[in-house]
Amino acid sequence: MSSALTDLFPFPIVQAPMAGGVSVPQLAAAVCEAGGLGFLAAGYKTPDGMYQEIKQLRSLTSRPFGVNVFMPQPESADPAAVDVYAHQLAGEATWYEAELGDPDSGRDDGFEAKLVVLRDNPVPVVSFHFGVPSREVVDALHRVGTFVLAAATTPDEARAVERAGADGVIAQGVEAGGHQGTHRDIPELDGSGIGLLSLIAQIRETVSIPIVAAGGIMRGSQIAGVLAAGASAAQLGTAFLATPESGAHALHKQALTNPLFVRTELTRAFSGRPARGLVNRFLREHGPYAPVAYPEIHHLTSPLRKAAAKAGDAQGMALWAGQGHRMARELPAGQLVEVLAGELAAARASLAGGGVL
Repeated sequence: MSSALTDLFPFPIVQAPMAGGVSVPQLAAAVCEAGGLGFLAAGYKTPDGMYQEIKQLRSLTSRPFGVNVFMPQPESADPAAVDVYAHQLAGEATWYEAELGDPDSGRDDGFEAKLVVLRDNPVPVVSFHFGVPSREVVDALHRVGTFVLAAATTPDEARAVERAGADGVIAQGVEAGGHQGTHRDIPELDGSGIGLLSLIAQIRETVSIPIVAAGGIMRGSQIAGVLAAGASAAQLGTAFLATPESGAHALHKQALTNPLFVRTELTRAFSGRPARGLVNRFLREHGPYAPVAYPEIHHLTSPLRKAAAKAGDAQGMALWAGQGHRMARELPAGQLVEVLAGELAAARASLAGGGVL
């Protein structure tokens, strides 16, 4: 990675932006203060909500940080399929005494207005998910001194990120928790995601821009592994989800290491787009029937998920988590960064001495 960007954070550790209230300013600030790169998640927030979180984060740390933005999604949902799914969820609504959400609540996530805020109030780093911004958008952010990253799940997507002029690509392996950042939602490709180490190798041979590796990383030795494979930094989400600073619901944090939740799975059940979460009752019962319809299904199920959380029922919540969730540690975020950095240093020393990770 260009030294201009890596100079922003001493350790090659990036806290993933987790939308839905997880990546709060307190979490990002703690990561930044410890030497990593903390991120805010603008997804599902209003432009003013994003701006207020940026202001709050700046009051907590003077160190560089990032903001993640969702790309607008094309209209591809079949209204009839959404309606059928809504009927299927009627029982859930009755059980939780909640109304289903309006699937037509909006699909661009306030994208243009958020860009205006980020141009008028520049932040050090902006990353994009669910697609790649235009060259004009990237250039505009560059003009105000912002580094630009975008997620990619295939070499072709990484090539599109490079063509847009971004400063780096976030290589998101299929192991990653939460939504896959695919640029196009193609149901025929469900379950065909590329593992992180293979993805890093393929992207490294495809583009010349730096790589931030994301997907299932929970230990410093894994960070050393992806750096050795060609990445310049590692992005961790699930590892920070369990920290006290995280805004995740207590049931979500507990579920990461609860023996009741033994595995993760990619599902469309909660949002209509592939996302990795802990397998619970809702995912098992509705995942096989969820249509290709994002963000319509996200809006539709949002009240159900909130009602389940309020009722203390983890079986009805979207428990996003990566494949390494059982390795989660309930450490303060700053201490976790320090532990990861120590593990990384030890792994590098072992490699230099001819040992193994």
